[in-house]
Amino acid sequence: MRSSSDILHAMQQVQRTSLAREVYSELLGAIVHGVLAPGERIRDVELAAKLGVSRTPVREALLRLQDEGLVESVPGSYIRIAPVDVEAVTHAFVVAAGLHGLAARLGAPAATDDDLDAMSRANHERTAALQEGDVVEAIAADERFHQVLVDRAGNPELESLLRRVLPKIRRLDYLHFSDLEPEASSGDHEAIIAACTARDGTRAGQLVEANFLALGRVVTAALGD
Repeated sequence: MRSSSDILHAMQQVQRTSLAREVYSELLGAIVHGVLAPGERIRDVELAAKLGVSRTPVREALLRLQDEGLVESVPGSYIRIAPVDVEAVTHAFVVAAGLHGLAARLGAPAATDDDLDAMSRANHERTAALQEGDVVEAIAADERFHQVLVDRAGNPELESLLRRVLPKIRRLDYLHFSDLEPEASSGDHEAIIAACTARDGTRAGQLVEANFLALGRVVTAALGD
């Protein structure tokens, strides 16, 4: 039987892990949305005070973000939001395109009518948001569209890899997503829906991969200007 001290220690571990996860989510959102800008220096003491937590979960969250390439540090000197690396972003888009293409290959054959309706709604919402210049909602709708196939693929390893790579490109999406042509990008999504309606995983995968690569070209071209 476990002692009360063992139980208390386990509870503290769970609480610390939960706090670190929450801090990570907060910091990730701030980086992706540009609240914490590339190159901006940050201090774990200040972040802990602002978030109302100890330095330990902040440090754990920063280590995770560093592992994902979004934060970098010089020991004994500073921690900062990683500057945008055009080559790294280009590679990240290729990986994201391949992973989402795989999700479509796996998910399209099993797509339900409700899935297709959800994708159609997300596409309409995305197009409307782009036409209105609402980049935040356009990206959210785009994520809802592609998430349908990720969910239907039902592969936890695939989802884990996407969670790792997408933040590297999402913070740039907020700067350059509005450069997309609403009608053309909506047409790309309609073709994906058509392939899913036919339960053609191969075609859906090809179209989804091409869709992400096209977005990658828009973003990296803007970075090179």
